[in-house]
Amino acid sequence: MELLDKLEILADSAKYDVSCSSSGSDRKNTNGGVGNGHIAGICHSWSEDGRCISLLKVLFSNDCVYDCKYCVNKISNDIPRASFTSDELAELTIGFYRRNYIEGLFLSSAVTRNPDFTMEQMIASVKKLRNQYKFNGYIHMKAIPGADPRLIYEAGIYVDRMSINIELPSEQGLKLLAPQKNKKTILAPMNYISNQIEETRSLRKAIRNTPQFVPAGQSTQLMVGATNDSDFNIIRLSQGLYDKFSMKRVYYSAYVPINKDPDLPTLYTTSPMLREHRLYQADWLLRFYKFRADELLDQTEMNFDSDVDPKCQWALRNIHLFPVEINTVDYEMLLRVPGIGVQSALRIIKARRLSNLTYEHLKKMRIVLKRARYFITCNGKYFGGINTDKLSGNTVKALLTDNAEIDIKSLAYKQISFFDKPDMNWSYSTNTTNTLSLV
Repeated sequence: MELLDKLEILADSAKYDVSCSSSGSDRKNTNGGVGNGHIAGICHSWSEDGRCISLLKVLFSNDCVYDCKYCVNKISNDIPRASFTSDELAELTIGFYRRNYIEGLFLSSAVTRNPDFTMEQMIASVKKLRNQYKFNGYIHMKAIPGADPRLIYEAGIYVDRMSINIELPSEQGLKLLAPQKNKKTILAPMNYISNQIEETRSLRKAIRNTPQFVPAGQSTQLMVGATNDSDFNIIRLSQGLYDKFSMKRVYYSAYVPINKDPDLPTLYTTSPMLREHRLYQADWLLRFYKFRADELLDQTEMNFDSDVDPKCQWALRNIHLFPVEINTVDYEMLLRVPGIGVQSALRIIKARRLSNLTYEHLKKMRIVLKRARYFITCNGKYFGGINTDKLSGNTVKALLTDNAEIDIKSLAYKQISFFDKPDMNWSYSTNTTNTLSLV
């Protein structure tokens, strides 16, 4: 088989792995140009400081011995099969790099023969890149669950990041859809990689020339929607992975119905991409906003709301904590106000040391006041347009989602009129100055 044919097959087989983000670009090279974002296998990821990095994203082989019901590469599927040799993959990677197509490699593989054999082949490729071609670009490798720890350690010396796909949120799901895999073979190498990273960092403080081990940390990916696991179980699992294994990222992949099987879902109750998006939003709250999984969801509310983001959902459920005074509230609570992000919270803390902030100040800071206005006061003034005595989660949610059925009369402040008798009922008019704005 020609090398280009292998590349087409193995790049296409790798497209369902989201642990390496892709831009979806189809930009082709032009005469006299440099670089090509269209060639099979090229995707785009992002560094910690926000730089975009082009990667060659391929499987070493799609000739799998496993029969996972959800996977396109399962042994029972009748699809074109291909495998690189270590020389082919190394030459292909360095050739793409010299042409300025890529800056690094994202390498995964189906399990060929057995986990140890697969890891040996992948390690041979990255060793050639590092030792023979002196390639110092970014390499992300998928470790194979069940492989010998010595092979995982050897791979960790040569690559920048490693990841092990946890695949499904529960052990029951693995037994149902991937019976050849189990929780122990996935979590054990995760724990090993985490321990080795910490041990290496400690050694490097004493011995500077200690070889680095997975300096960019480890990540994982799990599928959402293939089983009946709730968002609460998924986000609680992610919390555990961050706490126990110091995971850099947990990636979420909305289930795509590729294969037909009675154990696989065929219809969606909600949009799978929206659910994936909500989980990424919740994951961001875990990593940067100091939320815990059991704060976002619990046994009484197991899934995220499709109408509002997880931070708003938490605030609406805890509406008794609001509104908070923007000039006095502490940083941790400020982070929990919908519409205020990490950078915005830091700007507010810094600015209010000089003077009391007003609503106009917040506008200039580009705070998302469309959401934040319902949860804050500025110098004691509330700009949500409703009576704080009647503040409730349902009321604010109706305003946030522009619910047309909201009873504005019952929510708005009542302006005293010089012409009304004391017992006269206040009447609502769209021409009065006290009209409630839903903007």
